[in-house]
Parts: sequence; C-alpha cells; structure tokens
Amino acid sequence: MQFSKAELGQLLNQPKPLSLVNADLSDADLAGVDLIDARMSGANLRDANLGDADLIDADLSKADLSHANLRGADLRRANLGKANLNRADLGRANLIGADLVDADLIDARLSGAKLGEADLHGADLRSADLSKADLTKTKL
Repeated sequence: MQFSKAELGQLLNQPKPLSLVNADLSDADLAGVDLIDARMSGANLRDANLGDADLIDADLSKADLSHANLRGADLRRANLGKANLNRADLGRANLIGADLVDADLIDARLSGAKLGEADLHGADLRSADLSKADLTKTKL
C-alpha cells in the first residue's frame, strides 16, 4: 500500500512508535522526520529521502532502502539486518551500535559515517565508499 502525501502526513502524526511494517514508502520525502522506534521491517523505502531523519532504535530489517538518501540520518542502534542498502547514501550517518548483519551495502556511500560498534557480519560491502568513516570497534 502506497501512501499519498496527505495520508503520510496523518500517519506521521500518530502516537509513537509508528508501525509501518511492509509499507510502500518508495520515493517518500521523510527528510528530518522523527521515526524513533518505528517498526518498518520489510518496508519499501526505495529512492526515499530520509536525510537527517531520526531513526534511533528503528526496525528496518529486510527493508528495501536501495538508492535511498540517508545522509546525516541518526540510525543509532537501528536494526538494518538483511536490509537492501544498495547504492544508498549514508554519508555522515550515525550508525553507532546498528545491526547491519547480512545487509546489502553494494555501492553504498558511507563516507564520514559513524559505524562504531556496528555489527557488519556478513554484510556485502563491495564497492562501498567508506572514506573517512569511523570504524572504531566495528564488528566485521
């Protein structure tokens, strides 16, 4: 189910945490939005704009975030296990303590991202840009 702009606005005003499991949010503009603790597993966020969004403790497991803009997003402790982040822009994103187990990060831009204590076991990082990324205590 894809949401119109009006429906998305109403949805984002619902009590937290939001439940958007398997929702179709492709191409949605969620820049700067508060999505703390949101349940978005299996959601389609392909080409979505989540730049500077607050996704602390969000569940994005198995979500399609391919080609999404997550630049500057706060993803501390977020669950991105088995998520598709192919060609996503995660530049300057805060991924401290995030679960990225088995995530697809092929061609992802992680330049300047904070990945301290993130779990990247089994993640596919082929051709990913990790320039200036902080990998302190990252689990690879």
